[in-house]
Amino acid sequence: MKAIVYTQYGSPDVLELQDVEKPIPGAGEILVCVKAASVNRTDCANLTAKPFIMRFSLGLFKPGNRILGTEFAGEIESVGENVRSFKVGDRVFGFDDSILSSYAEYLSISEEKGLAVMPDDLTYEHAAVSTEGAHYAYNFINKVDLKSGDKVLVNGASGGIGSATVQILSYFGARITAVCNTKNVELLKSLGARKVIDYTKEDFTRDHEQYDYVFDSVGKSSFGKCKRLLKPGGAYISSELGRMSQNLFLSLITAIFGSLPFQAGKKVKFPYPPNIKRSVLFIKKLVEEGKYKPVIDRTYPLEQISEAFRYVLQGQKTGNVVITVKD
Repeated sequence: MKAIVYTQYGSPDVLELQDVEKPIPGAGEILVCVKAASVNRTDCANLTAKPFIMRFSLGLFKPGNRILGTEFAGEIESVGENVRSFKVGDRVFGFDDSILSSYAEYLSISEEKGLAVMPDDLTYEHAAVSTEGAHYAYNFINKVDLKSGDKVLVNGASGGIGSATVQILSYFGARITAVCNTKNVELLKSLGARKVIDYTKEDFTRDHEQYDYVFDSVGKSSFGKCKRLLKPGGAYISSELGRMSQNLFLSLITAIFGSLPFQAGKKVKFPYPPNIKRSVLFIKKLVEEGKYKPVIDRTYPLEQISEAFRYVLQGQKTGNVVITVKD
């Protein structure tokens, strides 16, 4: 089968299209004919092994898994022994941040992992980009006691995580202020934002409003810059560790003391997202209810995946980037 292989960490130039052996599903596993995948922030981190701490799970000196890809949609071709939840012919989609090897014509995955049968009216392209960003977005939201009417500011609202965050917050009835660039202002309004700040024209950290929560979905700000935006008792959550891992450190202080000392009860929480299966099933529910649809920026064939990575690594994509694998 065809697959994208890498044997060293680095730029998109290390990716190669090769013929590799087709996987065989073991007990409790399914074999998926991959129709579409994505290039997302998780994949970029797995390619570059940055931050360095990722090497402790990926492989210290070189990748332990030669085939990248964390998100997929496809059709089940065969099942291993004792598979109970899925059958041959099921259209399935899913995500695993530990690498699924979805940049290949086939992948094998345990039925216990983060996957589900696709909603009937969802295309493979949309299904393939519906889980990664929404999984992290959902784990921003479930780390706080969000109530209908709460005011939330989302920085980086037009990215894969950000656009999902806005839609999920809208589902829960939050009052959303989205931060994005000029070209995406109307998009964010259509996704549920009541107010949009164009960061090319104004600094969102100088906004006159105060919020129950600030979700930094691109990790480009900090608690120090955003704390004035928070109401007493409010919380800041970032998708990144922050400079010198400050977000992890501050979240530990929050966990110990209940809030940050001398900060009017304000908190920093770290959105560690362990339960991918729960997220996928929640996302499926929202799609079926018509409450969530992933935003697609560009689509590339598998053979042009290096170009897709170069585009995503620029940090300017709107929503998600699709990789088509098999017709």
